[in-house]
Amino acid sequence: MVALGEDLPFGKFIPNALTVLGLCTGATAIRFALSGHWQAAVVAIVIAAVLDTLDGRIARLLGLDSKFGAQLDSLADLVSFGIAPSVLVYMWSLYQGGGAGWTIALVFSVCCAIRLARFNIQSDEADEDTAPADHFTGVPAPAAACLILLPMLLNFQGDFPWLRDPFLNGGWIAFVSILMVSRLPTLSLKNMYVPKKLKAPAILFIGVLLACTVLWPWATLTAAALLYLGLLPLGSRPPGPIRQKFTRPPAPPVS
Repeated sequence: MVALGEDLPFGKFIPNALTVLGLCTGATAIRFALSGHWQAAVVAIVIAAVLDTLDGRIARLLGLDSKFGAQLDSLADLVSFGIAPSVLVYMWSLYQGGGAGWTIALVFSVCCAIRLARFNIQSDEADEDTAPADHFTGVPAPAAACLILLPMLLNFQGDFPWLRDPFLNGGWIAFVSILMVSRLPTLSLKNMYVPKKLKAPAILFIGVLLACTVLWPWATLTAAALLYLGLLPLGSRPPGPIRQKFTRPPAPPVS
């Protein structure tokens, strides 16, 4: 507990500030969608996904993770990765399906809320001394939000009218929604790290990835989404030699 009038270190506000910034970015994506600025809306959702990754990692790094932060993060995720992408795809394609298109958009938002609620329950029930699991249950909300944008990302790279077909997008969103609330084990990076001898190549890879994102944003995001889809079957398999090499060993039990 902090005494009344005691100064709080600025660092304690950083994780929650990033969460709020991600919430604002996701909400701004809705504004861009309503005005027809499709590319700006996609960029806003991607930025929200990056901020969502950073706030949790920084909170754990600084030892500032809290129940308040977890609840705030879930509410921000629902807006940024449940409501914003569904509104975006509805305005871009699903509106042509009338009420059915809006129903599909609602289904995605509801599945996102269920996914986040289930994740919160699992997190509360987990033992604090237990190492983070090497997989998620179902596709995480940020990944699902990026996946339903895949037809739009492909359309940005060429004018393909069939990609805006409401039946295509509706079926794709329904499929991703099922993945989100399924019991499918999916890869988690929470318990993974880069060995010291591979830090230099990892930094080089990140630099190349950032350069590709700046130079060819839509192609890079499309490749990332397709790669994630290709890796989904690996979540149900036991860690092989390569995954074990990048998985942090569990901490020894405290006696």
